[in-house]
Amino acid sequence: MSSITSMRNISVANYFLHAVLHNAVAKGLDPNQLLMDAGISKELLKQQSARIPAVKLGKLQTIVTRAMKDEFLGYGPGRYTLGTWNNMCYSVINCATLGHALARYCRFYQMFEWGLQPYFEINDDEARLIITPSDQEYEYQNYAYELVMFNLHRFSSWITQQHLPLIAVNLQYPAPEHAAEYRHLFLGQPVYFNQPRTEMIFHSSLADLPTKQNEQSLHRFLRHPNLVFLIQQYDEKSWTAQVRVIINKSLINTPGIEDIAAQLHLHPQTLRRRLAQEGTSFNEVKTQCRHDTALYYLGKSKLSIEQIAQRTGFSEASGFTRAFKTWTGMSPQKYRQHL
Repeated sequence: MSSITSMRNISVANYFLHAVLHNAVAKGLDPNQLLMDAGISKELLKQQSARIPAVKLGKLQTIVTRAMKDEFLGYGPGRYTLGTWNNMCYSVINCATLGHALARYCRFYQMFEWGLQPYFEINDDEARLIITPSDQEYEYQNYAYELVMFNLHRFSSWITQQHLPLIAVNLQYPAPEHAAEYRHLFLGQPVYFNQPRTEMIFHSSLADLPTKQNEQSLHRFLRHPNLVFLIQQYDEKSWTAQVRVIINKSLINTPGIEDIAAQLHLHPQTLRRRLAQEGTSFNEVKTQCRHDTALYYLGKSKLSIEQIAQRTGFSEASGFTRAFKTWTGMSPQKYRQHL
């Protein structure tokens, strides 16, 4: 059974706000109004280090998509009209295996003569989802690749009801300033830049995974697909996700890595090594949990700053305020005023 409600406090960098809004102005849309409709303060755009609840980003993406009438948010030479994604989903929902579903997913988008087209290949032990521009003259921005690959990976996870483990995510372009966010985009999977081509690689045996969705569950999913992709978690989790779950249950008295390793039946050094393989560390996971929980309570409750500090594992409000300024560039009081 999956759990959405327990992951609603996930946050994302404000880079993604800028990316979603990037082409809206060219279409004559008011970005401030779009942000207001999504419940996001325009002041957060000015804070380079600010983070935004993933729930609100998902809402903004839906609003902008509908306003632009383009499911590719203006990132291509043409547009995917509203309903393109729905039609793709219905074309693959009755596939029996992940490999069959991905092959049909790719064929669907190959019908368009423009855009970033996905291709599915299996060679020996490796299956590859390759993203290729149909128009080599058109300069696609990084977010175009991020959007396509994120949707492919999360759709693969949704249809099999488990996070699809990847051998590698290869990207042709150099590491951007927000490269650290790729750990969250691809759920801790290894990401490499300046590669010969853009692709996601996983073990070919996973192509035989049975699909676990049907038309009824697809109907529910299509009500809020952006939100599901951003916050959906499954029982089969990465080590990062398992540590995060334990920490979130005990933020007031956060257990140390030794206690968490014992709960996971691992030696602490083994857990450290496995977190490192996923591109993170115990301290980074703990900080992110505190950060995301603080954002959640600031936006969702009338708790005092002192109460929020306690719930996020700080013994004093002053320590919480200092940490929050490091995370977002503003005090918790100021952040709350801008919500």
